[in-house]
Amino acid sequence: MIVGGSVAGMSCAIQMRKAGFAVDLAEIDRDWKSYGAGLTITGPTLRALERIGVLEKVLAAGATWNGLKVHDKAGHLLEQLSFPPLSDTLPATGGIMRPLLHKILSARTQEAGTRVRLGVSIKALQESGQKMRAEFSDGSAELYDLIVGADGIYSSVRKLLFPAEPEPTFTGQVIFRLVAKRPAGFDCTHFYMGEDVKLGFNPVSATHMYMFLLFKPPGNLRIDVADQPQRLFDMMEGFGGYVPEVRATVKGANVHTINYRPLEVILLNAPWHSNRAVLIGDACHATTPHLASGAGMAIEDGIVLAEEVTGQSDLGAAFENFMARRFERCRLVVENSVKLGQIEMNRGSMLEHTRLMGEAMQALRKPI
Repeated sequence: MIVGGSVAGMSCAIQMRKAGFAVDLAEIDRDWKSYGAGLTITGPTLRALERIGVLEKVLAAGATWNGLKVHDKAGHLLEQLSFPPLSDTLPATGGIMRPLLHKILSARTQEAGTRVRLGVSIKALQESGQKMRAEFSDGSAELYDLIVGADGIYSSVRKLLFPAEPEPTFTGQVIFRLVAKRPAGFDCTHFYMGEDVKLGFNPVSATHMYMFLLFKPPGNLRIDVADQPQRLFDMMEGFGGYVPEVRATVKGANVHTINYRPLEVILLNAPWHSNRAVLIGDACHATTPHLASGAGMAIEDGIVLAEEVTGQSDLGAAFENFMARRFERCRLVVENSVKLGQIEMNRGSMLEHTRLMGEAMQALRKPI
């Protein structure tokens, strides 16, 4: 049983089915939709998508490029980074709309033969001999050899397995996201570093890009939906480069096309498993978007867990191997993403910011 039908859960289901396991997937959303704007796909994430067999469809629906450019607020170039492809079969970097990635993964999950149950959640777990008994919100209950909690940052499975663990932590930053048409000449990631605001653009298709704007709110985190276009418009004032062209469209944007939320993180202490249940993805290592690696880490979790469960007759040994391969890698992403956010909030060195980002991205190129 995999609890959660997002990136982590679907990736795990696909790989477990390849290994020959019967897989149920429970998703609380009856419509099984993905919400949000764009998603940057780093080289390591492209490698993971290739492993689960959806890379071709992702590339067809998204965009690819090489490197990023860092600018000051006025738009003057400060530094340029380039990351070579991980292999001859992969682009260097990619981007896609989140709903499109969800559509690709959900179709592949069903094609693989996963039994998907929508509109249900896990209410209780208990040992039952060599299995785990899962009780669902619709009153049903079933026995499973393995329970995988892939139900996100507010994971119900985490609360059942580790009730004493702390809740996600607010980093101090909030983010606006918006999808816009790609201006002429736009062909890679662009960051614009203001004193208190970081703004960036990433391609997500041949015609569109998505914008993110990070800032530290002075007080109340809440912004009414109706007020969000004006607030975003105001915060984009004074930026150069591609920003003015996009800013001109913001006030007329539909409020439902703007995504706003506080940034929260969680890094669960090891181990992420108990008895015959294990957590993956945001349920145990939710991060911020600073390294564009949250989805990549979730996909990798599914790949590695399937490999270790397949290669071990003892589930406990499989879990230990999974932790040995995943914990430090995921910790690097969470902790370095938080550090990048702190540099931004404290008006730290942008060169240090770029150095830290480059070192982390280089480390993530290593095999999983």
